[in-house]
Amino acid sequence: MFREKKIRIAILDMNEKFPNQGMRCLRQILKEFSEKQNIEIEWDEFEVRIEKQIPDMSYDIYISSGGPGSPLDSEGSDWEKAYFRWLSQIEHWNSLPSRQNKKYVFLICHSFQLVCRHYKIADVIKRKSTSFGIFPIHIVQEGKSEPVFTGLSDPFYSVDSRDYQVVQPHHNRMQQMGAKVLCIEKERPHIPLERAVMAIRFNDYMIGMQFHPEADAEGMTMYLHRDDKKQTVIENHGEEKWKNMISYLNDPDKILLTYSHVIPNFLQLAVNQFQEMEA
Repeated sequence: MFREKKIRIAILDMNEKFPNQGMRCLRQILKEFSEKQNIEIEWDEFEVRIEKQIPDMSYDIYISSGGPGSPLDSEGSDWEKAYFRWLSQIEHWNSLPSRQNKKYVFLICHSFQLVCRHYKIADVIKRKSTSFGIFPIHIVQEGKSEPVFTGLSDPFYSVDSRDYQVVQPHHNRMQQMGAKVLCIEKERPHIPLERAVMAIRFNDYMIGMQFHPEADAEGMTMYLHRDDKKQTVIENHGEEKWKNMISYLNDPDKILLTYSHVIPNFLQLAVNQFQEMEA
């Protein structure tokens, strides 16, 4: 092992105590990464929205999960104020040249939408209908060199589950922050609907995604066979699309590829920094 100290990871649980597969998937990814890389990892979980639990600055990596509900209605709430104080602490820490051990942050879906709204980096709006299922995600030019996407195809496939969306990136604001749009929903020029922004790199240490790269076949099999989820897909996309999604679950080039690359690549970037610090 290259360091005596364990890598410490904080998972900010945004699920508001709703049953979900995302937390199980995150735990599994961390366990698999630890075993594959022979790196000792420990993690703690923080219930943000009900318990108002927020991690301190002693962690190396922070992963903020997806979650239910509106990313707009919580504006000004006590838990959100605490969450954004944590984000400001991360920003301040990483802005100091004297801090070599930068803090890495990964934002998933609801967390991504909240942070986009907070930074005023894009519009966050309600969708006309729920997006739920397995869909292609298209990498834009600035995303083609993104190391977190190493090993993925273009388009790649991932789980999408949301009633809200990030659209209309504010390019001046993004330029001020040094942020970049990395990928978008499937381009459909013949349909006059705004394409959602599906991932943004906010800076060298923070990245966010509107889809669910942590989703695995086990969780999606359960969800896609639930009557309500099945009906949502069929109503919005047709029964053939639902059948295609079922076939995607065990396709090594679909969500299995995304699951095994995106968050592990992010973790590897952080680990590389720790290795360089101790070289």
